[in-house]
Amino acid sequence: MRILLQRVSRAEVRVGARVTGAIGRGYVLLVGFKSTDDDAILAWMAEKVLGLRLFPDADDKMNLALADVNGSLLVVSQFTLYGDASRGRRPSFIDAARPELAIPLYERFLSMLREKTPDVRTGEFGAMMDVELVNDGPVTLWLEK
Repeated sequence: MRILLQRVSRAEVRVGARVTGAIGRGYVLLVGFKSTDDDAILAWMAEKVLGLRLFPDADDKMNLALADVNGSLLVVSQFTLYGDASRGRRPSFIDAARPELAIPLYERFLSMLREKTPDVRTGEFGAMMDVELVNDGPVTLWLEK
């Protein structure tokens, strides 16, 4: 599982003219799955995301977690995180989980996040999406398990 996490002051995702998810302060998670991902990996990643202390405290140190700032999550499926461009000019996506496996993994990951935090918004799996965000920082992390 791979996540590109971006700390934001606001973000939204649209499919065509329809907004499928929008948040204020929080994290945008671009999430990709591979065929060997399982519940243990999903749970580890959910705990990691929710436990990261990436927001500044009164001394401007990254010391506060998402819950400490009443932050939100915007989770967007992104199979291209498993793109391998080490050869040739066109990336290979052979390591990305096929939709019949990735969709249940995505839904299970969302459930795990929603068990711990109330405000989880999403894109639309498999759709062509426009993601607009305003960086808070910028703070960007690459998470992999």
